[in-house]
Amino acid sequence: MKFIFKIVLISLLVILTSSIVNAQIENFRSRSELGFMVGGSYYIGDLNKYEHFNNTNLSFGLIYRFHVNSRLALRGTLRYGTIEGYDSESGKADQIARNLSFESSIFEVAGGLEFNYVNYKLGNKEYFFTPYMFIDIGVFKMDPQTDYKGEMVSLQNIGTEGQNSELTGENAYPLTQLVIPFGIGFKVNLGKRAAVSLEYGIRKTFTDYLDDVGKGDYLNAAELAQQNGNIAANLSDRSSSEIQMTGSRGNAETKDWYSMFGIMFTFSLGNPDICFYR
Repeated sequence: MKFIFKIVLISLLVILTSSIVNAQIENFRSRSELGFMVGGSYYIGDLNKYEHFNNTNLSFGLIYRFHVNSRLALRGTLRYGTIEGYDSESGKADQIARNLSFESSIFEVAGGLEFNYVNYKLGNKEYFFTPYMFIDIGVFKMDPQTDYKGEMVSLQNIGTEGQNSELTGENAYPLTQLVIPFGIGFKVNLGKRAAVSLEYGIRKTFTDYLDDVGKGDYLNAAELAQQNGNIAANLSDRSSSEIQMTGSRGNAETKDWYSMFGIMFTFSLGNPDICFYR
C-alpha cells in the first residue's frame, strides 16, 4: 500500500512539475518573436562627412524579441550590410585631390533594450501598434578594401598609414570592434501572430578606420614602400603626381559611424492569447 502511495505521489509530482515547466515554456514562447529584416546601410566618416543615405547598399538580418511587459522588450540582432565611400563624389576640392575610396562588409551581432512609447502587445487588437526606441551593445567585423588595378585589396593588413612598420610604431587596427546601435522605429500587428516594423538605427563606433583613413600622416612614399611594400605606398596617397599631399590623411578628432535601417517582419513563437505580461 505504501509502495502504491509513493508511486501515485511521485506520478502526481511529475505531472505537476511537467505542467509547470510546459506552462513556463509556453509563456516564454508567447512572449517571444523571431523575424527577419531587409533594408539599407551606409556610412559617415572621412570620405562621406555629412550626407546621410549616400551610397546606400543592401542590408539584411535576423531579430529576436522577448517582451518583458507591454512597454519593454529585450532584443537580439544579427545583421549584414555593406558600406562605401569615394572622395571623387564629395564635391569638395580637398577631398577630390585626396582621391581615396573604400568599401567594406559589416557583420554585426548586438543585443539590448526596446522601449515602446505606448502599451503594445503582439496579437492584441487594443494595443496593436506603437512607436519605439532602442539601444543595443554589440560587436561588428569590418574589412575595408579598395580597387587597385582592377582587383579588390584589403587595406588593414598592408598599413597605408605605416602601421606595423618602424615609421610610426603603430599596430594595425583591429577588424572586430565594439559598437553601440541606437535608433527609432514603428511597429504594428499583422493579425494575431505577426507584426511589421519600420526601423532606423545609427551606430556609434570607437574606430576611425571604417574607411582605412585615420589619424596617420602622409608618409614618404619611398620609405613606406621599403617598409610595407609598393602597394601600401601607392594606396596611401592616391592623389595626382602634380599635388603634394601633407599632414594628416583624415580627421583625427572624430570617429566613423554607420547606419542600418529598413523593414522587418516578426512572428510569435507561441500563442499570444496566453501571454500574461502587462
